[in-house]
Amino acid sequence: MADYITTYSRIHFTPLEPQAEDIVIADIAHPLSFLTRANGHFAQFYSVGQHCIQCAKEASARGYNDRLALACLLHDASEAYLSDITRPVKKNLPGYRDVEKVLQDAIYRKFLGSVPDAEEEICIKDVDDTCLYYEFLHFAGEKLFEQPGKMLSEPDFALRPFAEVEAEFRNLFETLHK
Repeated sequence: MADYITTYSRIHFTPLEPQAEDIVIADIAHPLSFLTRANGHFAQFYSVGQHCIQCAKEASARGYNDRLALACLLHDASEAYLSDITRPVKKNLPGYRDVEKVLQDAIYRKFLGSVPDAEEEICIKDVDDTCLYYEFLHFAGEKLFEQPGKMLSEPDFALRPFAEVEAEFRNLFETLHK
């Protein structure tokens, strides 16, 4: 068995040894539009792609610059190559987290020029957690945190066609990635 995956754009990609030239936005936008949030446990399909789009919109609504909004759009991009693992499981898989970090950092370097610094990471995590909170409140009626972040953007929890989500992800990427 090969140590690579064949991506949507037919690149042989090695997730454990990512090469910048093999990272393309089509191979992120397409699979993220198909990957489900909450491991499929919401009553309605809601994709990782939709979550990432919402995070980028939330970053913009907070007045963050385009670099930070782009980082929010791409914060789960490694999942396009690795898949999503729920937080309770992921926190107990240090080897997986190491692989995920190497890949995510390669994606950030490719599209942002550098890995987000500590201050930017705090902003990304806050946006991610805020969107997560409102997703679970909407889809599962569950409050994940005592003090949720304030949502400044209008969440879109509609069931949307995969191709529409992919196109919006790519368009938003083009707008933010100058």
